[in-house]
Amino acid sequence: MKDPRPPAARQQRPEQPSNRLLVRGVRQLVTLRGPVPPRRGLQMQDLSIIADGAMLIENGRIVQVGPSVRIENLAAARTAQVLDCPGNLIVPGFVDAYSHLIHGPPRLDDFESRVRGLNGNNGMAASVRALRSATASRLRFQGSSVLRQCAALGTTTLEARSGYGLDESAEYKVLRLFRALNHSPLGIVPTYYGPMALPPEFEGKPADFVDFLVTRTLPRVAQRRLASIAAACCGRESFSPDLVVRFLRAAHELGFALRVFAETESLPAAAALAADYGARSLDLCGPIDAESASRISRSASMATVLPGPAFHLGHGRFPTPRIVIDSGGAVALGSGFNPGTSPTCSMPLMIALACCHMRMTPAEALTAATINAASVLGVAGETGSLEHGKWADFVVLEAGDYREIPYYFGMNLVAMTVRRGKIVYRKER
Repeated sequence: MKDPRPPAARQQRPEQPSNRLLVRGVRQLVTLRGPVPPRRGLQMQDLSIIADGAMLIENGRIVQVGPSVRIENLAAARTAQVLDCPGNLIVPGFVDAYSHLIHGPPRLDDFESRVRGLNGNNGMAASVRALRSATASRLRFQGSSVLRQCAALGTTTLEARSGYGLDESAEYKVLRLFRALNHSPLGIVPTYYGPMALPPEFEGKPADFVDFLVTRTLPRVAQRRLASIAAACCGRESFSPDLVVRFLRAAHELGFALRVFAETESLPAAAALAADYGARSLDLCGPIDAESASRISRSASMATVLPGPAFHLGHGRFPTPRIVIDSGGAVALGSGFNPGTSPTCSMPLMIALACCHMRMTPAEALTAATINAASVLGVAGETGSLEHGKWADFVVLEAGDYREIPYYFGMNLVAMTVRRGKIVYRKER
C-alpha cells in the first residue's frame, strides 16, 4: 500500500534506532553558509544554495551539508534515519529579532476604534494593569500558545522582551517565565526592556524612574541572570538621550548586550547612541534618514526593522532598510509582536512585507530573518544557518524556491519545523 503521507513527513528505517538523521533529496537547500555574520551590504544576497541537497545530523547538530549524492554515500549516513524531502525547500529556522512574547490580552477596543477612524491608542495602561494582575500560570499559557504558533510558522528562535509590567514585580515575573519557557519547544533569548514606557507611579518623573532602574532593577536582573540583553527606548515618554545614556552605561557595566529602540522624533540621537555605545542593533518601525543610516552602517551595530506596525496601523510609513543595505550596513527582521501595533508572530509575513513594502530582495529578507537576526540575539554561532557544528534548526516548506516565501504572502507553506534535530511542528494532513 502506498504511504499516504507527504514526502517531507516520511521517515525511513525507523527500526534502526540511531542518533543520526539523514535529510536528503531537497530540491533547494538554502544554507546561508559564508562570511562571519552579520551579513552586510551585498553579502546579504548570498544564500549559498545547494540544489538536490542533503544534511547529516547527529545528536541534534549538523555534521555534513552538501549534495545528496555525496552526503548519502558517507559511511555514517548508512545507519541514519532518513527524512526524504523530494521537491521541498529547506531554509534555516526563522529567527525573530524582536518580540514581546508575553504582554497580556489583545487590545480589541483599540483596534476597532482605529478601524472606525477614531483614536485607538489608549491601551498601554490597560495592558500594564492586566499583566500586573495576571497569574504566572495564565501568562505561561499565553506564552506557550504563542510559541506553538511560532513553530507552525517556521520560527525556531526568538527574542522575548519584557516591558509591559513596568514595575519590579511584574518584570521579574515575565522574565522568569521566559526562562521557564526556553526550549519549550523553541529557543528564547530574553531581553530586559526597562525604559519602554513611563509607569503611572512615576508619572512626570522619568529621571527618577531611570534612577530606580539603574540602582535597583538592573542589578537584580543581572544577579539573577534573567536576561542577557538590555534595551531602552529613546524618545518615548520623555526618555531623553541623556537618560538613555545613563541606562546603557549601567547595563554595559553589568555585562548586558545593548539594544536601542528609536522613536521617529529622536532617530538621529538614537542612532548615535547605538553606534557610540556598541549596541547590537538600532530597532526601527519607521523610516530612517540618510545620516542615521550611514552612521549605523559604519558602526558595529545593525538595523533591526519591524514592518508589522506600519501594516497593522495602516499609515504606510514602513522602515527603509534599503538605504542601510546600500550603505554597506547589516539589517535584521523582527515581527515586533505586541498587542498595540503588531499582533502577529509570523516571520514569513515579515519577509513578504520587507519585499513588497521595503524594497528588500527575497534573498536580503531571508538573510535578515535568519543569520542576521541570530547575530542581533548573539546566537549566530549556534543557529541562523545550516553548516557544520550548528544546531539542526530548519524549516521544510511546501515550495521549491525560496522566493515563494514572500511571493505567497499570507499563506503558510511550512510543512515541518525542526529544532535541534527534533520535529517541533508537522502540518497535519
